[in-house]
Amino acid sequence: MRDRLNILTTGKAIVGFAVLAGLFAFTAPRVHADDDCQRETAKIDHKLHEAIKHNDGKEADHWRHELAEQRQRCWDKDHKWWDEDAHRWHTDHDWDEHDHDH
Repeated sequence: MRDRLNILTTGKAIVGFAVLAGLFAFTAPRVHADDDCQRETAKIDHKLHEAIKHNDGKEADHWRHELAEQRQRCWDKDHKWWDEDAHRWHTDHDWDEHDHDH
């Protein structure tokens, strides 16, 4: 009887681990993609702020364009985009390409 109980407990544990492994397999790539989008957006946003701070209009225009393209890439891939200034994800295609003009 004790052997049978050990076999059932072991079987349940194996099934539980298999379910968890399956969940991680499907969620890990998504989290990594979100991190990449967020990290790249933050990097570009920082470069834009630096160009604005140094009154470099040509450089700022370049980074504004890069930021708009990055937001579009995130949107095309996941239908959301990262707002570095507000530190949040947006799920509407509602960014303003001129939000850093002022």
